[in-house]
Amino acid sequence: MHEAGDIQFAPVPPDPVPVTPEWLKAIGRFLDWLLSPFGSLLGASWGWVELALLFGAGIGTVWIAWALLWPLWQQRKARPRTATPEWSPAREEALALLEDADRLAAEGRFDEAAHLLLQRSIGQIAQARPDWLSPSSTAREIGAITALPQSARHAFAEIAGLVERARYALRRLDAGDWSAARAAYAQFALERLEAVP
Repeated sequence: MHEAGDIQFAPVPPDPVPVTPEWLKAIGRFLDWLLSPFGSLLGASWGWVELALLFGAGIGTVWIAWALLWPLWQQRKARPRTATPEWSPAREEALALLEDADRLAAEGRFDEAAHLLLQRSIGQIAQARPDWLSPSSTAREIGAITALPQSARHAFAEIAGLVERARYALRRLDAGDWSAARAAYAQFALERLEAVP
């Protein structure tokens, strides 16, 4: 085996030791001279340095929490504590809407009359309280708005249910359905207004 030329038995010579250039040694000596007093001081008083770092971290945490929570607390404090008055459409608008819808119902177009009540009701809400609605609000979502008075939610749910039945279940509304939709809207919009002094 020793005579085979493709197998090496002699030890490989070690890599040459890298030579550090003189300019790099000079920079190292300069940094050692510059920073060694600080390192000695830091090593001798590490307990105080550690306390100072912990104190700084505590102050930083308190400051970040204050910067994040203070605006939220200010907004909450600035909110009015009085309850928002219950909303209802203006009497003239409600009467005009019922008149237009009654005209359609008199022609036997009960689906369109109920749909008109629904559309105009949404328009009245959007005009009075635009912050309650978004472009993607569905009739069910609007009927569940907690800021609406209970009577308004009931009326809206009644009308929306009838309109959905007519449009999506393809079950045409009759005079009884129209009477229920009209009564729900009138009870909310007119009786409440008449009860207000």
